[in-house]
Amino acid sequence: MDELSDRRFRQVAGLIEEQVGIRLPAAKRTMVEGRLRKRARGLGMGGVDAYCRALFEEGLLETEYQHVVDLVTTNKTDFFREPEHFTFLEQQAVPRLLAGRSRADRQLKIWSAASSTGAEAYTIAMVLAEMAQAATPSFSFRILGTDISTQVVETARRAVYPEDLLHPVPVEMRRRYTLRHRDPSCHELRIVPELRAVTGFRHLNLMDARYPVDHDVDVIFCRNVLIYFDRPTQHAVLTRLCSHLRPGGFLLVGHSETAAGNGLSGMRAVVSTIWQREEEGA
Repeated sequence: MDELSDRRFRQVAGLIEEQVGIRLPAAKRTMVEGRLRKRARGLGMGGVDAYCRALFEEGLLETEYQHVVDLVTTNKTDFFREPEHFTFLEQQAVPRLLAGRSRADRQLKIWSAASSTGAEAYTIAMVLAEMAQAATPSFSFRILGTDISTQVVETARRAVYPEDLLHPVPVEMRRRYTLRHRDPSCHELRIVPELRAVTGFRHLNLMDARYPVDHDVDVIFCRNVLIYFDRPTQHAVLTRLCSHLRPGGFLLVGHSETAAGNGLSGMRAVVSTIWQREEEGA
């Protein structure tokens, strides 16, 4: 039978935890087996065991590593997921960040770390675009989305989504910020060029010792990825992320990750899922 043996599963799980920080418990074995089997068949190999043997004993991992990461990582995302965070962004974070800034310094930098297919980043873009249009004086913004999976990064760059996925977006926002396909039978929408132009995506592993990202970011969203890390890894990742915040900047984590930010140096809790970097000299 074409099954993933205990030994092979441990090898895959060990690789992913060491390189990506994500733990794959035994409950994920069936999922991992199914995804690896599909890849093995796509390569014309005998099955999942032959694929793993080639990975770990025949040198295939050197060229296949990113495919393995893409296959086994979880990329659950939604537009306006945990909507209270976007309410906070609009009503509190942005007004605080812009207070007292000169006209020349009214650009916000937002980082969606673990951006998956881009729904979070484009939600942020919609919220900020609405605010910028109404603000006097106005402001500009740039959004960076990063993820460990190259597949979802490419999806985010393409910015085309099933219409059903955009149902959480308010109707007026959907009308302003998405384009419908010319073919009425195609139920997909694309984010408008104006938002795509200010939203970029790149591959990044949160386990890396350094991140090639500016150190004056205003807001970092790192939501619903920390749950896959152990506590020391959570703390290390958040410490590195916070070093990229400007004084007064905000870090937002998922509602299942409220304890992850406890003990972060130089950060104060705003609410259970939001921290703010302390001002210099505070």
